[in-house]
Amino acid sequence: MSGSWCFKHQKNHVFLKISPRMCDKHSTPLSCILASSNRLVQVVQHTTKTVKMEKLRLASIFLCLCSVSTYAGRAGPAILASKGAIWPKPQLQNVSEDYFVLLPRAFAFKASNSCSFLTSALERYWDLLQQNSARLNQKLAKFSEQTGGFLGYLGELEVNLRGACVDDEYPSLSMDESYQLWITASRAELQSETIWGVLRALETFSQLIYLGEDGLTLRLNATTIQDFPRFKHRGLLLDTSRHFLPLESILQTLDALAYNKMNVFHWHIVDDESFPYVSQRFPELSRLGAYNPHTKVYTPENIQTVIEYARLRGIRVLPEFDTPGHTSSWGLAHPELLTPCDQLKTSGPMDPSREETFEFLQSLFSELRGVFKDEFIHLGGDEVDFSCWRQSENISNLMKDLNISSYEGVESYYVQKVVDMAEGLDYKQIVWEEVFSNGVHLGNHTLVHVWKSWTDTIREVTSAGKQALLSACWYLDQLASGGDWTDFYLCDPMDFDGTPEQQERVLGGEACMWGEVVNEYNIISRTWPRASATAEKLWSAPSGTYKLDEPSSRLEEHTCRMNRRGIGAQPPNGAGFCD
Repeated sequence: MSGSWCFKHQKNHVFLKISPRMCDKHSTPLSCILASSNRLVQVVQHTTKTVKMEKLRLASIFLCLCSVSTYAGRAGPAILASKGAIWPKPQLQNVSEDYFVLLPRAFAFKASNSCSFLTSALERYWDLLQQNSARLNQKLAKFSEQTGGFLGYLGELEVNLRGACVDDEYPSLSMDESYQLWITASRAELQSETIWGVLRALETFSQLIYLGEDGLTLRLNATTIQDFPRFKHRGLLLDTSRHFLPLESILQTLDALAYNKMNVFHWHIVDDESFPYVSQRFPELSRLGAYNPHTKVYTPENIQTVIEYARLRGIRVLPEFDTPGHTSSWGLAHPELLTPCDQLKTSGPMDPSREETFEFLQSLFSELRGVFKDEFIHLGGDEVDFSCWRQSENISNLMKDLNISSYEGVESYYVQKVVDMAEGLDYKQIVWEEVFSNGVHLGNHTLVHVWKSWTDTIREVTSAGKQALLSACWYLDQLASGGDWTDFYLCDPMDFDGTPEQQERVLGGEACMWGEVVNEYNIISRTWPRASATAEKLWSAPSGTYKLDEPSSRLEEHTCRMNRRGIGAQPPNGAGFCD
């Protein structure tokens, strides 16, 4: 092992260098770093004054490369991939060393219930199994059935959907995704009460299959699994305003979400930069607000394609139309919606002084209610710039008329009306944390999306009896050096000082990929497998440890698995290879 590493303490901005001589000669680089971070201390210097010694906690550091190659001079892969391990990790799993051999062309799913929804899922996963055939080395000698631990050939898997099979069912926050799976000498069956659990079970089954060391066989170990998600809401935000993403990129992202058992596609579809949503009531919004009204837009047909593709994979499509800020592109078609800045000679956030603003939003949101099928809408409410409101005579008059003493109060007035509007349309709402912080009255159906300094905020939100989603520590657009998935993996939504009742109000979270520096050419590799870390934290039981060797091995395998399925995920751990 050669090279060196550095830690940066996020609070005091102190760097600590770790060299290989600090580690046992048999240590892997990762285990060396983790061990060192738990025992080394650093004297923090501030000008000429020495501050007290402070132990570096693993949760408050990030890893950065200090040499040209961390693994220079070390033969072999940085992390050995597991074989037939599941990502995200199941809640309960018993695995035997005994194994079955699967012949893809001779294998079949046997369903006890039938509808087109289930049939399409079985066909999709049967096709994925067939892709494994290309991995077999057909030129080598025939597989010997006398190999130790061989239990026989697995010819079929019984798919037992115990509940109703409904073709037009949509996923929801309350859906049941639990399942059981048995691969034993006497039983090969998956079982779930719902189609959503069947989808998750099929993904798990597909991940059990691995290439034998002989290169001749596809194997899966005898296994029993009982599994269910830790959190209900496990999402990914994609920003399609700052860089337009073609339909193909979105559908590929939905595939990756399914492979990671994530269940929400948060579509941040419009923002300041562009308005690619084609409204049927207000087509001028995209005609004037999109980067190109012909090629950089999402038509009603495109949106229904996304919703249906997601539905068949158990994924909710959550639209976000962020107001009153982040609305410059709206003003290209409807400048009257935005606050005129009398001295700045520009336009600002939405103008809450005009009742016509709310009438317009009422009409647009009514349209959205019929387009998007989810029970929730994300109303935004973040980063409102008050500079224009300060210069606006309209806003000054509004504040006098309503006896509002602050611009935060103006924002609260606006957001309250929009929240009430959504309630009237039978929409449940999600808002960014500023809406809660500014004192807007939120109903029981409103979720608060936390994205800044999160532990205090999520404690305050849940203490007030509100439900919360976390994204603060899962901003994928904030790049570090290779292998930064560990930063995301070390964040747990329950790591705040709250009662059991408060923790129950945390419904999950989302990884966020904002669009400033990603487009169709790098969106997949930037997102995956980094978002896989978030997926496991939101599905699997808390590990209670910060040891990363075991998940590193599973993520290495899972990344290769995604690569074989056409997801161009980047290597997670350094040098390596895929079977």
